[in-house]
Amino acid sequence: MQFPEFISSFPKLDVPFPEDVVQTAVIRSDAGLVAFFTFLKDMELPLHSHGAQWGTVVEGEIELTIGGQTRTYRPGDSYSIPSGVEHGGIIKAGSRVIDVFEEPDRYPIKG
Repeated sequence: MQFPEFISSFPKLDVPFPEDVVQTAVIRSDAGLVAFFTFLKDMELPLHSHGAQWGTVVEGEIELTIGGQTRTYRPGDSYSIPSGVEHGGIIKAGSRVIDVFEEPDRYPIKG
């Protein structure tokens, strides 16, 4: 299932991953950032930390390690990453994820 056209036409994020690996769409406010990610290729997300994040898998499969605990997430599963907790993982090609970041400037919007 693709994200609807109106979501796909939202502004794009300037993420540190190639566009042939991940596509983005974003809504940003002073309160936070809502990002719609589509992964075109398998991707390894290195361990890192930042402000709080919540996400849900719309399609596909991701394996996340959050605070040293690894779990596989599938469509309908959600995860919550507290502020400052180290996390990373493997995201399968074809996955679609919605992530909400407490930091409105977590990623810059492409200009």
